[in-house]
Amino acid sequence: MSDASFNQEDFDRIFGVPIEDIKEHYPVIRNTVLEEVALEFEAMRIAFGDTAHSFATYVRDMKS
Repeated sequence: MSDASFNQEDFDRIFGVPIEDIKEHYPVIRNTVLEEVALEFEAMRIAFGDTAHSFATYVRDMKS
């Protein structure tokens, strides 16, 4: 499988979803993405200390 076909499959999978399904699952998707971002900030805690922890906390507070 080439990169081009992989990207096309991802595009079709993500953007081929009916808008009603996206609206129905939006809060779950949003909270999952925000938690992933917060985890990445937590992983940077060794290098950036309290600043990374503060960003992680801020992102987690954005969850609904």
